[in-house]
Amino acid sequence: MRNIIQRIPVPLCGVMLGTAALGNLLQSYSEGIRYVCGVFAAFLLVLVLLKLIMFRENVKEDMKNPIMASVAGTFPMALMILSTYIKPFIGQAAFYIWILAIALHIVLIVWFTVKFIVKIQMPKVFASYYIVYVGIAVAAVTAPAYEKPGIGAAAFWFGFVSLIVLMVLVTYRYVKFKEVPEPAKALICIYAAPASLCIAGYVQSVTPKSKGFLLGMLAVATILYIFALAKAVLYLKFSFYPSMAAFTFPFVISAIATKQTAACLMNMGSPMPALKMAVVVETVIAVLFVAYVYMRFIMAIFGGKK
Repeated sequence: MRNIIQRIPVPLCGVMLGTAALGNLLQSYSEGIRYVCGVFAAFLLVLVLLKLIMFRENVKEDMKNPIMASVAGTFPMALMILSTYIKPFIGQAAFYIWILAIALHIVLIVWFTVKFIVKIQMPKVFASYYIVYVGIAVAAVTAPAYEKPGIGAAAFWFGFVSLIVLMVLVTYRYVKFKEVPEPAKALICIYAAPASLCIAGYVQSVTPKSKGFLLGMLAVATILYIFALAKAVLYLKFSFYPSMAAFTFPFVISAIATKQTAACLMNMGSPMPALKMAVVVETVIAVLFVAYVYMRFIMAIFGGKK
């Protein structure tokens, strides 16, 4: 058992996040499917917590690596979403879990900035940096569940400003320093996530809404989605790496953003029927990616593969 727990990689948190978010994406089809996704995500949470408890030193060592440290941001992000799953069962306690997750993410932002940004080394910058700073926007997506629009709006604007800054920084790194180790190549698919996450946070927590601003974000998100999808299809031929957790949440949140944009525009009296087909296509892609990556992680952890 210890050997199994020791094999659990930090990026498993990203799969947990993607699986939990997938449940919210599929909720309109079936509440049961949502809870199935919640159970699968909770199973991964148990594995991650066991790793934190049993192999603290290993985790500390991982956190010295900027990729692992940035990917660790998916843990509090997933915790925020999972808290909304258990809210009907534990009531106010879910709110405290949500607040704890936000606090953990803020601590990560401060620590990561001091550790890796103050004396930044551009070749060590990857798309996973988006997770640390834009990832806090998950609080904006989940804030309505706790009737905390103020926290949600603040999280959105922090995430949005971070998106603009990091879009320049991270893109410059990939253009200037083209060499990326094969195990880290899949991280570029994270590009699909930040703009879409900001859309979801904007729709959920910001009022009043601007149609032009929303469509502008959707245009950027769509371009980044197509870019990331092309990269994901290309990298599927590689050997399986933990970085392929980047095939999960970015594509799920993209489908959620398109779905929420369509609903928001409908409420504004400016429906875009074409978005309905886009939602279906993006949802199918998200389901396939999450199922594939989840299965590969489980095979690697329980099958004894390194």
